Amino acid sequence: MAYEYFHDKGPNELKEDSGDLYIGYRIPQGELGATTSVQTANQIKEVTNLLNQGIKNIEISTISADVFEMIPKQHLKEINRLTKLTGSETSLHAPVIDPSGFTQQGWNESNREVAENQFSNVMKNSHELNPDGNIPVTIHASQIPGTTHMKDPVTGEMIARSMVAVNQETGELRNLEREKIHFPDMQNIEAGEEFTPERRLKSANATHWENQLSQLVFYKERADELLDGNWPSIVGEKKEDYNEKQIISSQKVENANVYLHNAYQNVNSLFDQAYKNSDADGKEKLKNASDKFKVYWKKAADEEGRLKNPAFFSGALQVLIGEMQNITQETPPQIYKPIEDFATSKASQTLGNVAFKSWKEFGKNSPIVSIENPPYGSAISTAKDLRNLVDATRKQFVEKAKTEGYSESEAKEAAEKLIGATWDTSHISMIRQHGFGKDTLIDEAKHIAPVVKHVHFNDNFGGSHTDLPAGMGTVPMKEIMGELEKGGAKGKKVFEGGQWFQHFQTSPHPVVMEAVGSPLYGMMAAPYWNQIRDTMGNYMLGHGEILPDQHFSTYGSGFATLPRELGGQMGGGQSRFSGAPNQ
Repeated sequence: MAYEYFHDKGPNELKEDSGDLYIGYRIPQGELGATTSVQTANQIKEVTNLLNQGIKNIEISTISADVFEMIPKQHLKEINRLTKLTGSETSLHAPVIDPSGFTQQGWNESNREVAENQFSNVMKNSHELNPDGNIPVTIHASQIPGTTHMKDPVTGEMIARSMVAVNQETGELRNLEREKIHFPDMQNIEAGEEFTPERRLKSANATHWENQLSQLVFYKERADELLDGNWPSIVGEKKEDYNEKQIISSQKVENANVYLHNAYQNVNSLFDQAYKNSDADGKEKLKNASDKFKVYWKKAADEEGRLKNPAFFSGALQVLIGEMQNITQETPPQIYKPIEDFATSKASQTLGNVAFKSWKEFGKNSPIVSIENPPYGSAISTAKDLRNLVDATRKQFVEKAKTEGYSESEAKEAAEKLIGATWDTSHISMIRQHGFGKDTLIDEAKHIAPVVKHVHFNDNFGGSHTDLPAGMGTVPMKEIMGELEKGGAKGKKVFEGGQWFQHFQTSPHPVVMEAVGSPLYGMMAAPYWNQIRDTMGNYMLGHGEILPDQHFSTYGSGFATLPRELGGQMGGGQSRFSGAPNQ
């Protein structure tokens, strides 16, 4: 007869799916991990605490750059020795620094270069943790706001609710919301017209060029006013022969030249901006505009480029400005660019260079650059955007390697090995704030799976950036892990339990093992953690507490605490058998 529990509400240990917390997806304990505290540089103490709990995979978690810089290199080497002694492994969460170069003051190239140097230092230090392997180093894809989405009311597809655009020249950020606009010429003013973020982006670019070119037109027209009637009166005359009227005309012509010079400098700057930020078609149109300008410029200047006829020069400027107005209205060059596109181009440059420097120094034992999806609502937080960044970073790595003499095949193999993604299941879950359901989370996992090198195995309810053990929130962990596995995802599953410990003052690791039904022994066979954990310490649910403390206080752990009649030293008032006094 099968063993039955006295309490009919308890889990049946003969069933693999027993336990309320079990998510239905089984993970060996050796693939699970936990993070150290982000608040201290004393990571040796943190690692020891986790090793004492039997945790085999430990993530050194240093969110603050200042805390990371406080960890002595000797401590990193000591952690490596500890992991060798215990047969455990480490990963590292890099300080949260925006890899594309954004700070609170905006973006500039020097900030990007500083971030690149900081991450290169992180890679060197992480190598001390595992000199003989490829330690995953998780780096957040961004630290800036990004595009948010909504469901299309007709098709149900994911469309932009709001978009962040960045001015590529100044680093300024602009938020572009989906909204209805009301114009006086509309037939139905109340209904208005919906402006999408994409349409508002195009409008922002067109307005930028219109405003800039209009300012140039003002300078040129002011110069034309000064030239009109004044330039003809002094043409061909020598200055020493000027009469009083011609002297005044000469001064006005000089002032006109100042306006023309300012207009010329500004149009050169705008032409440069437009050319850099245009697509191939736009570049070709700007080249044709330049050819037309040169025809007039030859009439206005001598062979050495000195201005000889301001009237012709004004005409040349008019041609160039007019051509640029037409071009920028038809297909406005993207001075404002979607933040995901801009951040991907800059972050891939940073991380590709970081990965290459590390590979060049450490070779086959180089740490892995594992780029993490930040909390949804940040830039590059969806699977599509993160995979684009991984692909762009690998491409940057390959191009960098080729310039230094490596073969393309060798560089590609190294890039695929050393650059991938850390997929955080709770970060993407926050998309549910915007009306998306569990199916979206599963689809996101399916899309990112082929490039995943590491998993942050966190649950939540999708409302805020919190981390719960699997099975304690509403993230479809079983389905997500299934898609990651089918897609070829690699790496350990690390629960970031800092918030859990802060609130409950207990290790979350037993809860995680219960959720994923880890087997008690090395082989993937019963008994599983979800079958027996609840039986420990509860007589109503099985065997009850094993070796209660009361047994030790009564009988002790040696002969000294046994009664005298049993060979110990504890006196007794009477015999335990007959009740007669012990004399």
